[in-house]
Amino acid sequence: MVLNLSNLSKSYGERVLFEHVSFSLEKGDILGLIGANGAGKTTLFHLLTGEEEPDDGQIIHDSAMTLGYLEQHVCSDSDKTCYEETLGIFEPLFQLERELREIRETLNGPAADFLAPEEFRYLIERQDTMTEEYQAKGGLTYASETRAVLSGLGFSEAEQELPVSHLSGGQKSKIGLAKLLLQKPDLMLLDEPTNHLDILSVDWLEKFIVSSKITTIVISHDRYFLDRVCNRIAEMENRAVYVTDGNYTRHMQLKEQRDVTAEREYAKTMAEVHRLEGVIEQQRRWNRERNIRKAESTQKRIDRMTDGLVRPEHENHDFSFFFAPGHESGEEVLKVREARMEFPGKVLYENASFELRRGECLFLIGENGIGKTTLIRQILRKGRGIQYGVGVEVGYFDQHQLNLNLNKTIFEEVHDLYPKMTDTEIRSALAVFGFRGEKVFDKIETLSGGERAKVALCRLMLRKCNFLLLDEPTNHLDIYSMAALEEALRQYGGTMLIISHDRYFINALADKVVRLRPDGTDVIKGNYDDFLAFEEARLAGAPDDTSAAPKKEMGSGGKTYLEQKKLRSERTKMRTALRRTEARIEELEGTVESLNAKLEDPALATDYETITELTGELAAANAELEKTLETWEELAETVGQFDEE
Repeated sequence: MVLNLSNLSKSYGERVLFEHVSFSLEKGDILGLIGANGAGKTTLFHLLTGEEEPDDGQIIHDSAMTLGYLEQHVCSDSDKTCYEETLGIFEPLFQLERELREIRETLNGPAADFLAPEEFRYLIERQDTMTEEYQAKGGLTYASETRAVLSGLGFSEAEQELPVSHLSGGQKSKIGLAKLLLQKPDLMLLDEPTNHLDILSVDWLEKFIVSSKITTIVISHDRYFLDRVCNRIAEMENRAVYVTDGNYTRHMQLKEQRDVTAEREYAKTMAEVHRLEGVIEQQRRWNRERNIRKAESTQKRIDRMTDGLVRPEHENHDFSFFFAPGHESGEEVLKVREARMEFPGKVLYENASFELRRGECLFLIGENGIGKTTLIRQILRKGRGIQYGVGVEVGYFDQHQLNLNLNKTIFEEVHDLYPKMTDTEIRSALAVFGFRGEKVFDKIETLSGGERAKVALCRLMLRKCNFLLLDEPTNHLDIYSMAALEEALRQYGGTMLIISHDRYFINALADKVVRLRPDGTDVIKGNYDDFLAFEEARLAGAPDDTSAAPKKEMGSGGKTYLEQKKLRSERTKMRTALRRTEARIEELEGTVESLNAKLEDPALATDYETITELTGELAAANAELEKTLETWEELAETVGQFDEE
């Protein structure tokens, strides 16, 4: 066992982050730590590093264990080059090199003739011992390993020789990550390690972490990364931590099963409790001795059923919405033909060509700095080589939210864009994104990156465009908000062009992936997994047939592109049916509550005819509620099976 957390609790004043947290890590485990922003993930890291103390509980590990922690901002300005700064992690090896050099100089220099025999033997033995230690600690390979790690994280040879002070914030974070990977501690703590990395660098990082076999806890919103790297997931929710074996997808399947089971049992119990409470009310209204005894007996039964019963608690992540196009565009939405962008002394890209048809979702990928955002803006400006179809109305999401006015409040930002909307309509729209009460009057400048993204998405939702251009829409969103956005876009009836490095997001939505290169584009039908298959075939030397339209376009899982399209359509229908069923359940629960309220009216105490009528209606509503709950369970199971496929 590398680490054991026992009954850990942490609070700040009256705010409880988590309590009674217990789990352990074995050597080689890679644990993904997930949860909403503010759930306490980084605080848990601070407890593990000793920066903070728990309120209760113990953290147990071997006293000789080495721990490495990557914070999100770790590297300060320096005149050292990127390579030299990273190489600094090997200072103990530098010390060994200096001592070995001094010994060699002594043994091979003029002073050697004056050494006593026993001193000479000591230096020879010392040299042998230090040489073995030097080699065992990687002295022969650390320089090449450093170059390899920096290269894997996306630093070119020229960038490795730049002073740290000339690097961007993202590049400095990558140097911190390189240092930690090269340190190879017994336990590695990674806080959002895929931030600032392009897809190729993330792929390299995944392979490095898995092959290193270093016990790791990683905080990440990158669901694809969590699927490929982790063998366990710990989710922080409702002041507790739920740990499951397997990757992220497996964790969510188990969580859904657990939640469905808990909700079902709770709903059945409460339905029976409500029925019995209705019986008690009837007995008490009749107010005979036999009725009173029956009511008391029934109340004891209710007390036994509700003893220790707690409603299943699910985090309310306040983010569920939908996009709806105001009108339909023509069949052809966008054509990009040999688009080019050149800056003084540099061609960013050229010969960029692809097209979009109504209803398609295209993801634009490529290395950092290749010009993806520039191409999106070129499309927005309808530059040379850009042609829109008939009836296309464009909505744009800027990853930096530069189109938001920082001096306005959240309410003003929406009201000024849609002045015809009433205050109630604006508040209702903002409430969908979690902005309620006085929160709507917060200034944009005070919001977090995730909150600003939600304001921008709210504005975009209200525009009702039929063509969405989204630049890194999942940046700054937590893992639950990503899932909500993914679901909203899955149900959207318009056309989408999206820049994203989120491979899980791409797999869920893409009909087509376009990779932007300096000299052109690769167009691949399907999702990110299909792009990977194309890339593997290309690297293996298979003929490039992406320009031809194959008769049978294969997607992930061995299904044809059309089969995948049909499957997504069926999944959408089932999810719609599930939501309608949930709405009917809420409606029936409201009916039951209303009928119970009427039966409690003292004015009806002697109106036996009305009581009988209301009791019949209550029984019918409860019966329909029970059947609707069963239907919901069947639909939930079917949707779960779709997700497994």
